[in-house]
Amino acid sequence: MHNILDDYAQTNGLRQINPGLKLFIGIASILLCVSSPGPVAPLFVSASMSAAILVLAKIPVRFYTRLLLIPVSFAAMSIAVILFITPGGDVLLEVPGLPLTITAGGANLAALLLARVFGGMCSLFFIALTTPMAEILEILQRLRVPAVFVDLTMLTYRFIFILIEEAGQIYRAQVMRLGYGRFRESIQSFGMLAGALFLRTWESGEALILAMDARCYDGRLTLPGEPRSISATAVAAALLYLLAALGILLSTGGLTLI
Repeated sequence: MHNILDDYAQTNGLRQINPGLKLFIGIASILLCVSSPGPVAPLFVSASMSAAILVLAKIPVRFYTRLLLIPVSFAAMSIAVILFITPGGDVLLEVPGLPLTITAGGANLAALLLARVFGGMCSLFFIALTTPMAEILEILQRLRVPAVFVDLTMLTYRFIFILIEEAGQIYRAQVMRLGYGRFRESIQSFGMLAGALFLRTWESGEALILAMDARCYDGRLTLPGEPRSISATAVAAALLYLLAALGILLSTGGLTLI
């Protein structure tokens, strides 16, 4: 997934757009979704962000749908609980024999939370699929974010996927040797995987330190930047979109599902 995300971020249709502008649009859209008192504005943001990802950035529909299923599945489990524990309004559904009811207040809150999650994740995926991580860290450097934070973010981002890759290799080797055939063997194999993964990660960290010292590391990682101009058309389109989303938020904030 790391390689695929980076590949799309490097080769998408919006690659030449200024990364600062894309980051501003994505963060502003997330803030609009989180602060919206109604579900209409987040749904507008999710639709517009999805259209930008699929049409302008030319990200495959199947891959984007698989990405969205991950946060939506977690949100659905939380919303299922909210539906039954939130009181207020008329009773819409009552489970016979159990103290479980769905009220209008619970349904409205669940719809709002689902719309916020969907809109926020579409905005986050817009940033992830159109802007490489190196460019985001470069923007943080230009904004005078502490160098320690930027360096730790860069190393953490890299080592997360090294960890995943190492775990995948060890797991596949164990599966080929029938290490997960029975429950007891599965527990033993998992313990061996965790121990080996810790050692390999430690060794990878030491190898990275040696490589950095060999290249005269002075305590700060340098990110090569590629300056990109911001066209007036792109700025106007971004402002128009954000103003439209803000207008929808202000005009439909009182609307509810029921």
